[in-house]
Amino acid sequence: MRKIIVSSPAAQFLFAALLICGSVTFLFAQRKERLIEAWKPTHFDVSIVFDRGLTKLTSATTKIDIVTRRSDVNVIDLDFGSMPVSSVLVNNAPAKFTQHDEKLDVQLASPAQKDQRLGLTITYSGTPKDGLILSIDKDGSPTAIGDNWADRVHNWIPCLDHPSAKASVRFTVTAPSDFTAVANGVMESVKPSPATAVKTWVFYETRPVSPYNMVVAVGRFATGELEGTSPVPVSYYVPMSEGKFAEKAFSPAIPAIITFSNLVAPYPYKKLALIVGATKFGGMENANTIVFSPNYFNNFTTAPGRSKKFDIPKSTEDVDAHEIAHQWFGDSVTESTWADLWLSEGFATYFAGLFLEKNEGPDVFREYMRGNAKSYLEYEKKRRAPIHDIQTEKLFDLLNPNNYEKGGWVLHMLRGMLGDEAFFAGIRSYYDKHKDSTATSEDLRAALEKASGRDLKSFFDRWIYKAGHPVYQTSWNDAGNGSITVTLKQTQPDEAFLQPVTVEIVTEKGKQRVTMEPKSKETTITVKSAPPRAVMIDPDELVLKEVVN
Repeated sequence: MRKIIVSSPAAQFLFAALLICGSVTFLFAQRKERLIEAWKPTHFDVSIVFDRGLTKLTSATTKIDIVTRRSDVNVIDLDFGSMPVSSVLVNNAPAKFTQHDEKLDVQLASPAQKDQRLGLTITYSGTPKDGLILSIDKDGSPTAIGDNWADRVHNWIPCLDHPSAKASVRFTVTAPSDFTAVANGVMESVKPSPATAVKTWVFYETRPVSPYNMVVAVGRFATGELEGTSPVPVSYYVPMSEGKFAEKAFSPAIPAIITFSNLVAPYPYKKLALIVGATKFGGMENANTIVFSPNYFNNFTTAPGRSKKFDIPKSTEDVDAHEIAHQWFGDSVTESTWADLWLSEGFATYFAGLFLEKNEGPDVFREYMRGNAKSYLEYEKKRRAPIHDIQTEKLFDLLNPNNYEKGGWVLHMLRGMLGDEAFFAGIRSYYDKHKDSTATSEDLRAALEKASGRDLKSFFDRWIYKAGHPVYQTSWNDAGNGSITVTLKQTQPDEAFLQPVTVEIVTEKGKQRVTMEPKSKETTITVKSAPPRAVMIDPDELVLKEVVN
């Protein structure tokens, strides 16, 4: 997803406050995650019926296929919000249940044994307090849109609300016939009921997706399918008054699908729907059903800083590419725990940059990466924490430049160290092994090590599991006999970063480059050279760093 948009002084104050909270959390709290232990879901069948004004669910039934992971399981402990549950069935037989503290505990008639398959049916109704956002769009028309990150889907779908609990999902959505519905997966059918003035849509996503990526969207939309040669249909659903902007605003979508398919693997789903509506984020990458902010079209024709290729705001091009990159990284390959969120957000950030590099040119890509470095360096002044963050308690506080911009820069540094051939071979191998499943930072390291033949343990240890970045300082001295000594110091307060660094020596006769391989925070080499006019660190901008005099 694209992070929360900070657009007003009040919002900027709130964001600063969140950063402060994040610092306190890192120092004093340990995050506990609910992982898959006793049971796991394999499929959801969610049927929801809306009232005339899209203000509540008049009825809802969720059927969950689960498999137990250990023996003697007596209770299936679902995450579920405050909507009242009227009944629960286990294998079509009534079951006792208790609803409390955003939990739904279902008592089994007899203990389930390991690998036993069960079918749960939960019936409920009401107005969800979060997750399924019932609101009014810019045209004053009711909408209902799923917005679940990080763990808010349980407010309207009973589930195990953690990204690792991936499952296939079928949605059956009934709403007034003058609305349009869309959901994850391919539309299997749409049936009107003229007598009751409603329609029922059925969508089915066969590939396993994380609970937070399971969404529906219902509204009075301007809809259409993007023109162009695409491996899958790409459609849009936007407020009626903004339909005139949609084709151009989403013009990077098909090129993004093609770019990422060429770099990684074929697009993982059978369709892509692009929706503008209620979300807390600039964009939310729900599997094949992306939702963009209600502000997506603001100043669309007049905003400065425009894409040369698409003639749209650069921010629009960025968020389009970012959310589409998530279809591979975050949606198909999902982080095993929140500590590895960078495998989603860092990847989407970097691959949005790769889209710019391929479609706008290397200069635009460099500008993008410089901006990302600046964002991270400003953040790091307020809070020092590792990318692999097991301590931040509030999940929304993980939406920070460590996981986005620094994560993207880690990938850029790995690409610079390993070279394009080995780097992208490793990324393709990582994706192929973990698609439709979950992954860790160690899984990524293993794939890149196998592709490159390099030991990356120390790199991952320093950049992923520890905080900070190198702060470089160079000096040189005349060593006699037409030589100079070049000294590279690292002045950051913590331990050294040991990856090789290119140094460019500029003299009256030209330029030469040498590679310095730090073993500690101070490294010196002797080079045949006239006295230099300048000594430049990392001239190709392949290292996330600061340089001081």
